[in-house]
Amino acid sequence: MHSEETGAPRYLVQVIFYEVDAHAHYIGGKKAPEEQIWIRGDIRSGRTEAVKRNMLSRIVRDVAAATGSPEEYVWVYLCDLPAFHVIEYGQVMCPPGEEDAWFSTLPNKIKEGLQSAT
Repeated sequence: MHSEETGAPRYLVQVIFYEVDAHAHYIGGKKAPEEQIWIRGDIRSGRTEAVKRNMLSRIVRDVAAATGSPEEYVWVYLCDLPAFHVIEYGQVMCPPGEEDAWFSTLPNKIKEGLQSAT
């Protein structure tokens, strides 16, 4: 979904799942509902508001469908990070849309490994 909405190569998309103890999250001083799901997405700044709205909507819809959790219990936070605040594969990240030029600066061994993820 991230690649489809932003045009970013798939090898730049990472998903990490953290299981949180049921007694570790509270909302308004009360234990959060068991159906509650929090998602934080760090993305490079420069995406349009329309792209971010589409991403938010798709994440909520797809996660709710996959988990059976009601959409109102799927909370998503997209956090813009300046590209120069990120290093991946040993290189400072490029602004959105400049991925091909950035990719060309990577060592051949890394490029070969990433090409299967495109």
